Amino acid sequence: MLDRHYLHDLAPGYDRNQVLNDLMTEYGEDVWNFAFFLTRRSDAADDISQDAFLAAYKQLYAFRGDCTVKSWLLGITRNKSLNYLRNAFIRKVTLLETVRPPSGSSPSAEDITFKSMEAKQLWTRVMQLPIKFREVIILDYHYGLSIKQIAELLGISEGTVKSRENRAKRKMAAMLNHEREGG
Repeated sequence: MLDRHYLHDLAPGYDRNQVLNDLMTEYGEDVWNFAFFLTRRSDAADDISQDAFLAAYKQLYAFRGDCTVKSWLLGITRNKSLNYLRNAFIRKVTLLETVRPPSGSSPSAEDITFKSMEAKQLWTRVMQLPIKFREVIILDYHYGLSIKQIAELLGISEGTVKSRENRAKRKMAAMLNHEREGG
């Protein structure tokens, strides 16, 4: 994993193409997944991840080392994703796609099936949350960022992160209860 000093301590005359290659190799999947989680569209995630890496490439010199390289790239990805979502045409014509949950590993076919169903239901609920709740859940549980890192990435206070995460969990629990009651 590249540390926060990787970009900050680049020597003069560094090979920008090699740095871009290193970033894409190390964080390409994370950037694409985050864009997908925010937009719910694989085609948009493709475009956004390319745009995010292009922006990072152009701004390599601007990285100050205040956060991790991963947080910096996810911040760029978030901004690109939010710009995409603001586009009125996209909002009006987008159809929801299904989320492919990570497959579980288990010795029995039944366990695999049940775990897959549970994961799909969980990710379906996460994807139904408003974006401000969805992004905190994803950054915490999928990317493993700390409350402080999430707050810095989103430009909000740590208390707001905790509040949004709590509200997201309550909304997901309410969805589950509604489903159980036959709603």
